[in-house]
Amino acid sequence: TLTAFIIYKASVIVVREGEAVIIERFGGFLKVLSPGIHFIVPFIDSPKSILWQFTVENSHGDVKRKIEYIRSISTRETLYDFPAQKVITKDNISIEIDALLYYQINDVKAAVYGVSNLPNTIEKLAQTALRNVIGSLELDETLASREHVNRAICTAVNESIGRWGALVTTVEVQEITPPKNVCDAMELQMKAERTKRALIVEAEGKRNAAILQAQGEKDAAILKGEGEKMTLIARAQGEAESKLISMNAEIEYIDALKRTLPSGDPTSYLVAMNYLKMLPEVTKGKNDKVIMMPYESSALMGSVATMSELFHDKKK
Repeated sequence: TLTAFIIYKASVIVVREGEAVIIERFGGFLKVLSPGIHFIVPFIDSPKSILWQFTVENSHGDVKRKIEYIRSISTRETLYDFPAQKVITKDNISIEIDALLYYQINDVKAAVYGVSNLPNTIEKLAQTALRNVIGSLELDETLASREHVNRAICTAVNESIGRWGALVTTVEVQEITPPKNVCDAMELQMKAERTKRALIVEAEGKRNAAILQAQGEKDAAILKGEGEKMTLIARAQGEAESKLISMNAEIEYIDALKRTLPSGDPTSYLVAMNYLKMLPEVTKGKNDKVIMMPYESSALMGSVATMSELFHDKKK
């Protein structure tokens, strides 16, 4: 019974979904097992033990490498979080970059027999590509060009690992940490830049306010001038219309006199009326003993006689 159990264990292999197992016969490659249950020849066929590197995170958050032998390889997209790397930028500033990548194995045989410890190889290639990319960029460009860095590393690694049946699908730069003195200088620079922008905004605000105030005063003065102009025009038009009405009334009055007076000439009548209007003013003083009469007194008396005839005609 024990022998049968041992033979059963050696001949039956169950492969989980998303994994693959390589079977060797007498030390040579035989086949790759896909997910499911498989039967092999016991003691002749055997699963290959594969040296594989993993990264694990300890309780302090540090990423550590772990190497062990495994019997199945994951064909799913796998995360590889390699430790932070120190690299030097184009302007000779040493920075620390923490990155991770996702890779997927498409050809299990090539991944196992084409290279020893594929994850470790991918890590070394990614580190080399990271140094090359960062070395061609200055610090400011590095901080502002993470997408460019991600694509460049992904392209460089895939150019090398394609023949090993693997593909890097994504590279992500998680954190870029410059030295403390550089961080302090950058913080001072940012503070100065923010202060500069604040002063510029304040100055622009004051300038715009002054422009708006001057424009408002200009518009107010224009409106005031337009108002005064319209007032003067309206007043002049009113005076002109008033004078025109008065003049028309005078004309009608004179025409009426011409029709009414026997002589048909209203001149004497108008002169007499003006003299009569002036007499009260002339005799207003109580102590006045002398009354000045116009030189042409006969004209005045004639005008009065004309007025008498006019009234006499009206009574008849």
